[in-house]
Amino acid sequence: MGSVAALTAALLLPAGAALAHEERPVTLPDGSGSVPALRTGEPDLLVCKTDEADFARRVAGFPAELRERNLTLFRRCLKDGVRHLQEAVDRVDRPGMTIAMLPGLYREEPSQAAPTGACARLPARWSTWGYQILSFEQQQQCPHNQNLVAVLGKKDLQIEGTGAGPLDVIVDAEYRKLNAIRADRTDGVYFRNLTAQRTTFNSLYVLETDGFVIDRVLTRWNDEYGFLTFASDHGLYTDCEAYGNGDGGLYPGSASNLNEGRGHDVPRYAIEIRRCRSHDNALGYSGTAGDSMWVHDNEFYDNMVGATMDSLWPSHPGLPQNHAKFENNKIYDNNRDYYRYTRDGTCARPPAERGYERGVVCSQVGVPPGTGVIVAGGNYNIFRDNQVWGHRGAAFHLFGVPAFIRGESRLDRQADTSDFNRYEGNVLGVAPDGRRRPNGRDVWWDGQGTGNCWQARAARTSPAALPLCAERAPELSGGSSRWLAEPVKLTKLYLCADFSAQAARLPAGCDWFGASGLGKVETQLALGGSLVLGLLAVLFWARAGRMTPVRGEGRMTPVRREGSRRGRRLVVAGTVLGLAGLVLDVVAAAVDDTLLAGVALLLMAGWWLCLGAAVLRDRRAFGWLTVALGVLALADAYDRLVRLIPVIPLGPGWFRGLLVGVWVLWAVVVLAPRRTRSAGKSAVEAEVAA
Repeated sequence: MGSVAALTAALLLPAGAALAHEERPVTLPDGSGSVPALRTGEPDLLVCKTDEADFARRVAGFPAELRERNLTLFRRCLKDGVRHLQEAVDRVDRPGMTIAMLPGLYREEPSQAAPTGACARLPARWSTWGYQILSFEQQQQCPHNQNLVAVLGKKDLQIEGTGAGPLDVIVDAEYRKLNAIRADRTDGVYFRNLTAQRTTFNSLYVLETDGFVIDRVLTRWNDEYGFLTFASDHGLYTDCEAYGNGDGGLYPGSASNLNEGRGHDVPRYAIEIRRCRSHDNALGYSGTAGDSMWVHDNEFYDNMVGATMDSLWPSHPGLPQNHAKFENNKIYDNNRDYYRYTRDGTCARPPAERGYERGVVCSQVGVPPGTGVIVAGGNYNIFRDNQVWGHRGAAFHLFGVPAFIRGESRLDRQADTSDFNRYEGNVLGVAPDGRRRPNGRDVWWDGQGTGNCWQARAARTSPAALPLCAERAPELSGGSSRWLAEPVKLTKLYLCADFSAQAARLPAGCDWFGASGLGKVETQLALGGSLVLGLLAVLFWARAGRMTPVRGEGRMTPVRREGSRRGRRLVVAGTVLGLAGLVLDVVAAAVDDTLLAGVALLLMAGWWLCLGAAVLRDRRAFGWLTVALGVLALADAYDRLVRLIPVIPLGPGWFRGLLVGVWVLWAVVVLAPRRTRSAGKSAVEAEVAA
């Protein structure tokens, strides 16, 4: 087990070199809070601009009652209100207050300036992304170093727009700040009916908060996240929208880890996300340590990936990720490929010059475009009754992440993901109107993990054989328990993990970034192996047909080196099978076809079995090794195409791959010519000695 964990660590080491989001050390809430309720009474504080003509134009199209309400509030605001949201926040002096923002564009000019004096010299670590990791006290000392609007330590505060929709009230950071609105240690905060936009990190950031609501809020055009809620509990996203973000439109990271150590039967979820739309982002939903999440009745579409949850990034409390429940969501057409903006240099420009408002997205993450949902090292997640269609890649993508990636060095933890994830009752490849909109494949799984199961009606899966869910959660199904992914898939994941947005590095050989056909690492591995094995197959075939003239009693006697006529026929038949299998293996890797790969294995198994039987009489040890290799190839094909073999900790592909290496070296020795011990020794004697 230790050697397996060490091998995984060595292969995946580059994946841990980048950080999606760095934050100060945080404490998860104790869970004593609650989800705040919307207050409908008169606001305590009003925020508005003073241009009456502009305000009249903004409310002209409102329904009559809402227009009159806004005009009344505007007259009151001109007299008693303030002009900037931060100004209103600073006036909050007790829990339970409400700030109403009237229609307008809020650039928060007093907060825009770069830090000066002591704020420009804060003693804090710099992140790899170029910003300082400030403590809460430093945020209080210098609230606008990173934030356009800083809501720090306020309790039960409600901030709402009074327009007809979110776009009537816009808080615009103009790419001058990391965050448009930061709510830090603000238990009970409620955001409603407004837009936050254009930051170098997040539009709306909620941190270390027990109790929050994000209601009818729009976020867009950010380097990283639209919504980022971190280390929080009792949260609700409802009727929100996010687009144009370089990482996740919605990112509920490190939610309260209240279900750790439980099975699928849980008492509650920390954060609920419902009726939101997230589109035209790198990721519709991103959940590093997205624990205890209930995500339902949302739409994730036109992103590179619809949703991800993972255990990839260190320093996130609550790892490994666990207990997200996705149900009744529409996840479709997530086929955007924004890497072209990295290739052409667009993303190397300053954020304000990239063209986010015109549809540019600078992806900060390396992911396979054309995917519905990715679980990268998560446990006890449930995907139930979702509609997933129209993806060029896969509807569901699952692979394990060793614990050293998250900073956990214990050897017995390295294979603790991805376990007990359930995929049941999802409608795959069919749009709501009944049209067939198939996914490229319904499942891509690296084979690692314990207790994972899928629904029976899944098309084009890799592997073709999947453990099936017997009963709905909390009952667990059977299935395999594997410490490591399939060798070729593990190699691919290692290669693809070398993406870097900062260095504009797109790993060659990874189809996530455009490689295809012979350019893919899977095809190159298959081609290299096939060339070596194919050469050996031809040499065995040639040797089986050679004659050695032996002088005896006045005539030349033909002697077959590899045994009987029957043995020669076995070698010839096996070689035909083997060469066909080796060619098919390369084709299967190039077109990414699991069934073809399985057939290729069966053909190669036929070659090794025939060759082994043919050479057993003269090369007993090598013959039995060759037969064993054929049996392993059959087992590998069975494991991929028919049913996962239980009990074994590694897939047959690992044993076959290791044995192939030994066999190739031995085959070279067998095929090498042998010299006679003396010039006078007969050829027959030399052959017997060989």
